[in-house]
Amino acid sequence: MFQRAIFKQLREWASREKRKPLILRGARQVGKTTVVHEFGKEFDNYLYVNLEREEDAILFDGQTSDVSSILQAIYFLKRQQRREGRTLLFIDEIQCVPKAVALLRYFYEDLPEIYVIAAGSVLQSLLRQRISFPVGRVEYMSLRPCSFVEFLEAMGEHQFAEVVGRSEVHAMLHEAVMRLFRQYSLIGGMPEVVAHYAAHKDLVGLEPIYDSLLTGYNEDVEKYAANRTQVEVIRWILERGWQMAGQTITLGGFAGSSYKAREVSEAFGALEKAFLLELAYPVVSTELPLLPAMRRAPKLLWLDGGIVNYAAKVQQEVFSARDLLDAWRGNIAEQWVAQELAAFSGAVGYGKRYFWVRNTHSSMAKVDFVYQDGMRIIPIEVKAGSNAHLRSLHQYMDESTSDVAVRVWSGAYSVDDVKTPSGKMYRLVNLPFYYVGSLPQVLKGL
Repeated sequence: MFQRAIFKQLREWASREKRKPLILRGARQVGKTTVVHEFGKEFDNYLYVNLEREEDAILFDGQTSDVSSILQAIYFLKRQQRREGRTLLFIDEIQCVPKAVALLRYFYEDLPEIYVIAAGSVLQSLLRQRISFPVGRVEYMSLRPCSFVEFLEAMGEHQFAEVVGRSEVHAMLHEAVMRLFRQYSLIGGMPEVVAHYAAHKDLVGLEPIYDSLLTGYNEDVEKYAANRTQVEVIRWILERGWQMAGQTITLGGFAGSSYKAREVSEAFGALEKAFLLELAYPVVSTELPLLPAMRRAPKLLWLDGGIVNYAAKVQQEVFSARDLLDAWRGNIAEQWVAQELAAFSGAVGYGKRYFWVRNTHSSMAKVDFVYQDGMRIIPIEVKAGSNAHLRSLHQYMDESTSDVAVRVWSGAYSVDDVKTPSGKMYRLVNLPFYYVGSLPQVLKGL
């Protein structure tokens, strides 16, 4: 298995004295089980139960809340002898036994020395059963598709991964790193896809994996949905929504359907809880706090651009494009910027992403993303060309108190001093695609 960035977070969690049971969130097939199995090798005792299996589920679905007895039963069932040292218990697919979620509080209160991780791809189904997570007794961490740095690690490009992660790519290496990013932007970050490509360098051989991922998402629809109508709407989104990645969408009548805005909104909400996508809403202010304008059209962002390429049938266009910004009217470029922005959005949740629109009906000004850096908001435009063509960015900066903006492109890293048409000076960070996942470090180094 290749190195995933989340191992650092897991080790930090395990090192804390007052550690709570950890709930690992993430979409189907982003590698949750594989990551925990690998992490389990660092413990003296590693116990794995999968509550989709009846023999494992019965351990948690009985009358007892005595977690010491449950732990002993797990050792017996798994034919494992307990050794001295640290013990990690991994409860996979925990949503299959709602009572197991409630028992997490007792592991925290009665067996704090046991390291407990729980995971499940459709945990939101518990909400419909009115089962709540033990407030204050658990903590959360998210796992996403592989970032570009993780992709480099998987490809064996460890030196490139190191310099990209430190934002220290020499100008002479720029084209080489961009070639690798174009590979990444074509195949995506789903771990099975990345591992297969790293081993075989075969694009055609990836098709069955993409098909399997899409089939799995469709088969899970009944788990996501609250009723029959929602099943139908979700299936429609999973059929037509990939073609609208990186675009602002209208909820009512989405993708030519006859569904009402409320029905579509609720269906998107179910898919967001499953971490398959996110609706990024605009903000209309240039000052903190970032408050989304929920009545305005959102931007549709999927969990992985590689799946988008395959499902939307634009792989050939992305493969042939000399510049990622030229492919698919720039929409796939925005998808990838959003995906890399999510890579550092924090351990809990996937982190909301926003864009900016000017708060006037007569203006078409829009900036692709805004990012909160401490007490300032940084606008991010995904665009090639000269600085003079960044009209929306100039308008944003005229209204903002910030003196820093970011333009993501395929060119090399640089910082320009720019003047808006109204005369305001600001620094424009020209950020290559491969540095988006390192944006906090880049801004810190200014």
